Amino acid sequence: MRLDDERLSDNVEKRSGGGKRTLIGGGIGGVIVIVLALLFKQDPNQVNQVLQQVQGPGGTEKVEKLSKENASAIELFSSKVLASTEDVWTDEFKRLNMQYERPKMVLFEDATTSGCGSAESAMGPFYCPADRMVYLDASFFKELEDRFGVKGDFAKAYVIAHEVGHHVQNLLGISRQVQAARSRLSEAEYNKLSVKLELQADFLAGLWANHAQQMRNILESGDIESGLNAASAVGDDKLQEAATGRVVPDAFTHGTSQQRMFWFKKGYDSGDLSQGDTGIGLGQAGR
Repeated sequence: MRLDDERLSDNVEKRSGGGKRTLIGGGIGGVIVIVLALLFKQDPNQVNQVLQQVQGPGGTEKVEKLSKENASAIELFSSKVLASTEDVWTDEFKRLNMQYERPKMVLFEDATTSGCGSAESAMGPFYCPADRMVYLDASFFKELEDRFGVKGDFAKAYVIAHEVGHHVQNLLGISRQVQAARSRLSEAEYNKLSVKLELQADFLAGLWANHAQQMRNILESGDIESGLNAASAVGDDKLQEAATGRVVPDAFTHGTSQQRMFWFKKGYDSGDLSQGDTGIGLGQAGR
């Protein structure tokens, strides 16, 4: 990726000293919680609660605004990618006659707190709609390389763009539509909706890449392939098989590897928000 001349986002903060904890709760870790629950015939929320109860409290955190002087290379990279998503989605929301509210990104070490509860390294990156923030422990990128064999800067950028995609869904009212349906659906039925929400976030990540390339020519040869590899690596089927040796379709929450690659590529190839209906609508964007 060509990011050397790109600006840093003003919406990034660093948090350090939060204490080491090992809770598995959301993101990639959330898949493992659901798999364990189904295998042992327990409610996933009960499994999560038990895991939280055995964790010790985090330490005192230091919070500071990200700057070139206090940032590592991966933090600078993450900030530049976030800035690119800000430019793309500000422009796209103008086309919809809406104002884009830029999300904040929290770069943390080991553990921190969010408006959605604990944020743990084992959870993987996630977006919290309650405080409209993206949470990212940069060590996840090393795990992406070491555990899943996914390399390349664009694979990392895809992860950030996917979480920002959830912010876009939140602003458009799509996330609320899905959440409102939860009380009347079984866990398996709700998981199917969750898959559609995640696949749409993959589409939105692809759309960002399309528009960012048009705006700033940031992509290099092999970047899209790197993003597709990342999408494939975090498919539910691959994660479940790696964790338990078996695949439980009823526990899918993000989609299969093939589905994730398809929707990311569709977003990139089309660059057209109207083509991102994965079965849950497009909220205010579809009006």
